[in-house]
Amino acid sequence: MDYTREFRKFISSQYLYAGVRITAGAIIPALILNHFGLLTSMMAIPLGALVVSTTDTPGPPQHRRNGMAVSILLNFIIVVIVGLTRHSPWLVGIEIVVFGIFFSLVGVYGNRVNAIGLIALLVFIFNIDSHLASSNIWRDAAWFTVGGAWYALLSLTLYTLRPFKPIQQLLGENLMEIADYLRVKAAFYDRERDNEHLYRELMRIQVSAHLHQDELREMLFRARRVMFESTSKGRILMMMFLDSMDLFERIMTTQQDYEALHKEFDDTEILQVYHRMIMMASDELHRIGLAVQEGLPYRDDNSLDAAFKETSDTFFAHRDKQLNPHTIEGLIKLRHILYSVEDLVERIGVLAHYSTYDRSISKTKNIDPDRLEEQDNAGQEFNIRLLVDNLSLQSSHFRHAIRVTLAMMIGYIISLLYPLGHGYWILLTIVTILKPAYSITRQRNFQRLTGTLIGAAFSFGVLYFIKDTTAQFIIMLVAMILAYSYLKLNYLVGSAGITTYVVLSFHFMNPSGLTDVLQDRIVDTGIGSLIAWLVSTFVLPLWEHEQIEPFIQKSLQASRHYFNIVSAFFNGQSPANNNYRLARKEAFVALANMSDHFQRMLSEPKNKQPGLPQYHQFVATSHLLNAHIASLSYYAQRSAAQYASPDFAPLTKQVDDQFQNAENVLDNQAIIKIDQKASEYPIRARLQQLLEQRRQEMQPGADKPEKSVRKTLSDLKAITDQFQLIYSITTEQVKIIEKLRRVE
Repeated sequence: MDYTREFRKFISSQYLYAGVRITAGAIIPALILNHFGLLTSMMAIPLGALVVSTTDTPGPPQHRRNGMAVSILLNFIIVVIVGLTRHSPWLVGIEIVVFGIFFSLVGVYGNRVNAIGLIALLVFIFNIDSHLASSNIWRDAAWFTVGGAWYALLSLTLYTLRPFKPIQQLLGENLMEIADYLRVKAAFYDRERDNEHLYRELMRIQVSAHLHQDELREMLFRARRVMFESTSKGRILMMMFLDSMDLFERIMTTQQDYEALHKEFDDTEILQVYHRMIMMASDELHRIGLAVQEGLPYRDDNSLDAAFKETSDTFFAHRDKQLNPHTIEGLIKLRHILYSVEDLVERIGVLAHYSTYDRSISKTKNIDPDRLEEQDNAGQEFNIRLLVDNLSLQSSHFRHAIRVTLAMMIGYIISLLYPLGHGYWILLTIVTILKPAYSITRQRNFQRLTGTLIGAAFSFGVLYFIKDTTAQFIIMLVAMILAYSYLKLNYLVGSAGITTYVVLSFHFMNPSGLTDVLQDRIVDTGIGSLIAWLVSTFVLPLWEHEQIEPFIQKSLQASRHYFNIVSAFFNGQSPANNNYRLARKEAFVALANMSDHFQRMLSEPKNKQPGLPQYHQFVATSHLLNAHIASLSYYAQRSAAQYASPDFAPLTKQVDDQFQNAENVLDNQAIIKIDQKASEYPIRARLQQLLEQRRQEMQPGADKPEKSVRKTLSDLKAITDQFQLIYSITTEQVKIIEKLRRVE
């Protein structure tokens, strides 16, 4: 690992930027109030800023502004309601039921609204503890509002001063993820490889990359007038994003039959040469992404072009040495890999050119309006019907809301029955740990407990060995920054940071109560974690194998539609670009959703994983399937106009019939008989004829034809190979689904 590069990546990331912003939003008013001796009576101001900051997730500025405004208003209402009722446990119990269900259920509207609901619950929990509140309810609510408004003003001011910074950070991170994806693809050319591990890595990175691309799409296209109609930098960022999307798809189109390649070429060095070349391309793309994230121009040294020339020379030397009538098909595969690498190098070069932010760049390329229309579809409408439809035990969101409410009620009762100094920490632990998916709850539970213990031990060591209050305060600031920087990256580190700064802040307010604070923090967190584990395991559990089938069906249907759109090019049709792009997007989104559910299944109890090997096989083959369809789409866009023919219709029908069979098995319907005589199809006969012609051309002493069939053979061989691989994968998927049905 390049630790210098990883350090640069972190310090320029959106995560550290958010951590510093959140810390500043809470600490600045705290320091001012402490200077005037008002911190104790006006603690709600920094606390209000802190809670509102958690709703300030990446997105268009208007979404961020509206989200923070709603959170500020909700917090004010909740503080007033709880202030009037906190002395009546019965009324608090009713509020737990109402708030617990409602604010957990609003997560159906997306991540931002889910964050607002979570913060509303946290504000409710903070204020049910009478030790933290004053007798003036309206004043407390006002201070909460002032704190939230202060943070919103700070955040929106920073955005106004540097409007492109969040986009550069997210775009740079996405480019580095694409580089990681390319690095994994390069590993398939290595002699020593673990294919199963590599496919799992491809799934993981692909899911993460698509999530970041969705965030970028929303940020860019919701503000597209400002982004590329007003400034050259905005237009460049827009072009960079669109080209990075095309690059990601192009990398996915480079899917090969790697096992066949290794069997044929492992006794040569050519695959190792390709491996080194693609690794260099990955490193170059990573450096470009890092420069974009840092907001600095990238300096291209042209080393990638020189490396490709060396790779190209090596291939042609290998071809000249190995070329004979028996090696034609293998050399065709190697040539197409070289073409793909060349295209990859050119695309990375374009991104490197963009990242110089030369003003002249924005005038050299027009942005296709059709692409804007296709991308600008983000956002969730606030339809009340969606909330009502989820008031059912069939809804995972409603089940989660019931679990959260029940766990909060148990935690509240325990805090009333036992003399716990900071009993509200039990409820805070429950609300932050419990998630709709059991696997995420389980992971967070472990990370929260471990992080709390580490943070408690560290803060005790700081207070025991360091007596200087300035040094203690600096450590508290660093812990707070790390806490909010790592909450999304690594929840264990984030929990350790939160515990550290909470303990140190309580020490500043009450130096004599350190032992009680440490004890309460550990005990309350332990109780909350135990309640969260029990409830998530035994109360209305909804295991992934019970809800993954609709995602399998959706993925199958989306892949089938994607294939039919692509294969239409070869049958003489010309689907609209928007239809093609939309089909491609839907296929990969559906695949990412299915993969995400499968990944969560891996963390569930073993007895809740029936058919796990089959689910794993299906997800892995689905990734291969979409990758090969993407490869076919590359040839469709490049060569379909030249080779389109009714001869491709039988190949298309053969694959489509297998898609239909997979759906039939899922629906418990009879499968249809597939024509297995692919070798007799006209396109196969034509390919065999071309192969014989090419072999005749290569015979010693043969007359050289005016026009060689080499290029036609190369293209048709690559196209028909993709059709055959897609058919083989769909056939395998039918068998996998049949096995799943027998397991059930």
